[in-house]
Amino acid sequence: MYRVLCIFLISMMGLMPVSNTFAQSHLKPGFDPEEYYNLLKISVRQADTPWTKIKSAPPENCHLVYRAPETGLVNRWDLWVDDTHQTGIISIRGTNGTAPSWMENFYAGMIPAKGTLQLDDTTTFHYTMSNDPQAYVHAGWTLGMASMAPDIVSRIKACYQQGIHEFIIVGHSQGGAIAFLLRSYLQYLDDPALPKDIVYKTYCSAAPKPGNLFYAYDFDFITRNGWAFRVVNAKDWVPETPFSIQTTRDYNAISPFSNVKKALKKQPFMARTALGYMYGRLDRATKRASRRMQKTLGKLAYQRVKKVMPGYQRPDFVESHNYMPAGAPVILYPDATYDLKFPFDGKNVFVHHMFEPYAYLLKTIYHLKD
Repeated sequence: MYRVLCIFLISMMGLMPVSNTFAQSHLKPGFDPEEYYNLLKISVRQADTPWTKIKSAPPENCHLVYRAPETGLVNRWDLWVDDTHQTGIISIRGTNGTAPSWMENFYAGMIPAKGTLQLDDTTTFHYTMSNDPQAYVHAGWTLGMASMAPDIVSRIKACYQQGIHEFIIVGHSQGGAIAFLLRSYLQYLDDPALPKDIVYKTYCSAAPKPGNLFYAYDFDFITRNGWAFRVVNAKDWVPETPFSIQTTRDYNAISPFSNVKKALKKQPFMARTALGYMYGRLDRATKRASRRMQKTLGKLAYQRVKKVMPGYQRPDFVESHNYMPAGAPVILYPDATYDLKFPFDGKNVFVHHMFEPYAYLLKTIYHLKD
């Protein structure tokens, strides 16, 4: 206590700066319903252009300081500042209805979570979203993240110089998927100019699955103890996507499922033959389906992406399509009156995915007021 008091007094005399270790942290771990509700108010302002026409008011004491230009497959992000808590808010736009934006979602081939993307003839993007060689991520959302990341990092550095050392990353739908990857990218970014004492908190709202199980393990580890959430309306089908196919290649290497043929050699001939036949039929079917997914949603989809981004080079796709959710789950479970307010008429397939039902459930479950 005496040491802390001395450091504070000396800093007040201008002889030395106060270490961030002793600075008050306004962001707290754990899901905060009011915090998430305010973030929804910010995210919804990404859904319209120009943003000034949106009728709903932003949270008190929060203001937009920067709207990025569209990049990649029509990706965009906003920078807000909470003046009360001196917190930066990185708001990532979701699917905006344009063909390139939808294409980004369907460009679902898996690529390594660590590698290099050639975005155009002059831009090479090096990224690490996990050091696990078995961690794979969604190619389209990685491309979207890569197109925005240098600008985001630059703005974070500028904010830090202005005294903002805490940031919330938020996105809804596609924006939520990119929010996962951005948080991972910032964790592993090797940039001496980016301070290491920055605090990040992440809300991935209505987000699809960003990568495979080993990526999810990594994300959940680096954001452990309540620093990242995936918020899901239990009736929303989008968080169930992309399609996921698990094969024997998707297990840890020591799993017996990865080496069944070796184990079968120890069995009697008849048992070995029968079990080998059944296992082969199951194993070949899942691997064939996985290859088909990778070909259609990776290699073939790349050809369409290249028409929008001619200089973008095809990444190295992997033989996996085992998508898994990431982030600590916060489930918004509909009550008996929910379907009366948000009825499904057979056509409005996104009725449970939009901002309004998420806000309604949040306010109902946590008894929030506007």
